[in-house]
Amino acid sequence: MTAQQIAFLVAAAGTLGSALLVATVRNLFHAALWLVVTLFGVAVVFALLEADFLVVAQVALYIGAIAILIIFAVMLTQNIMQTAAAQANRQWLLSAAVAVVFFLGLWLILRQMPGFNQLPAGSVPPDSLPRLGQAMVAPDQFVLPFEVASVLLVAAMVGSILVARDK
Repeated sequence: MTAQQIAFLVAAAGTLGSALLVATVRNLFHAALWLVVTLFGVAVVFALLEADFLVVAQVALYIGAIAILIIFAVMLTQNIMQTAAAQANRQWLLSAAVAVVFFLGLWLILRQMPGFNQLPAGSVPPDSLPRLGQAMVAPDQFVLPFEVASVLLVAAMVGSILVARDK
């Protein structure tokens, strides 16, 4: 095994373990912190695949913005730490079995498709990242959706602060 394969296995195991902890820990704040670890593990996998833009997007958008927004929402919610509700219901075993059967069937179907085990033939052009950055701020391309998304995020943050504040 090469060092890159070992790094991938460690990153994949860490990502899967932290994702399992997101779904199983009782404390909601701890689940949000494990979500940050999971998203960072995905960024490491992207880095091992040499997908630089996806690494930056994963860290900046998911870890830097969305996960922190979730943590702020959890922290601003009153009495969230005192809940003693059950984490899993009685049908978790049936749900796990259905999920395993579903993914096994999906894998069997995808395996029969031509080219499923092959890498894509073309490579990414070297100037694709600068062109994407220019398209995000060009008035005739994606500047409007980009700005609308930022305004919606700011409105969501202001709304969560207004809902969480004391009367």
